[in-house]
Amino acid sequence: MPAEIFGERYEFLQRADLLSFEEIARLTRIFVGLGVVKVRLTGGEPLVRSEIEKLIVMLADVEGIGDLTMTTNAYLLPQKAGTLRNAGLPRLTVSLDTLDDAIFREMNGRGFGVGRVLEGIRAAEEVGFHPIKVNAVVQRGVNDHTIVELARYFRERGHIMRFIEYMDVGNLNGWRLDDVVPAEEIVARIDAEMPLEPAESNYRGEVANRYRYKDGSGEIGVIASVTQPFCGDCTRLRLSPEGMLFTCLFGVNGTDLRTPMRDGASDSELTEVIRGTWSVRTDRYSEERSSMTDELRARRKKVEMYHIGG
Repeated sequence: MPAEIFGERYEFLQRADLLSFEEIARLTRIFVGLGVVKVRLTGGEPLVRSEIEKLIVMLADVEGIGDLTMTTNAYLLPQKAGTLRNAGLPRLTVSLDTLDDAIFREMNGRGFGVGRVLEGIRAAEEVGFHPIKVNAVVQRGVNDHTIVELARYFRERGHIMRFIEYMDVGNLNGWRLDDVVPAEEIVARIDAEMPLEPAESNYRGEVANRYRYKDGSGEIGVIASVTQPFCGDCTRLRLSPEGMLFTCLFGVNGTDLRTPMRDGASDSELTEVIRGTWSVRTDRYSEERSSMTDELRARRKKVEMYHIGG
């Protein structure tokens, strides 16, 4: 969450409003029955959810999930990494925008620095998470001069660096198109120092364009949702903490699954709600963005990243 407005505009949900782990696991089984094979726990910061490892145990037991993963800021990883691994989490992604401590603190507004994130990554390595994906949002004039350093640091450690174009998610980040460093430029900067070549996608709908180092020392990924929208191949849906189903990261209105579930809806009835929502979706915000006025974009962006997740 943007720290400078903490306590001023945030409204925290009551515990009863949150989906229970059992409810999340039930909906996950329904999603898998509809073809979902990948599940990601994200946020906000998922490790602040009390006893999150119990949810991981439940999800790891869902037959049909081919990839279970989590995105974290790594602050709690030093004490949580082993518990997560033992609970059945096979893979981790860590958010780290730069190795420069002053810039990191400026971008994230947190009371901890880069050292804490790196400590969390080391803890995850020690319990068997490897390779780890590391996500960096690139903002021109802020951290773009540090991207080669990031790529080199994690190449040497066998992890996968992924660079994300600065997106206009929510209303709080003051997004401007001028702040976006295009994926093509990111790749060119790294290629000039450590030669790259394109790599094939792992699956249709993969959001990151993959590039491998020509010397065989690993790969990077670049998520170009601003300059190269991939709405047409998007296969993702999002479940919010209180049970709203969103079909787009930039979504405004979700579909309530919590109410019918708590009112006694059967799995087949919930399946039809989900199927009906997915089948009529028309989301293509990334493709439409350039033709929108600032006022229209502001009206569209009502759900903040810390709520809907990445």
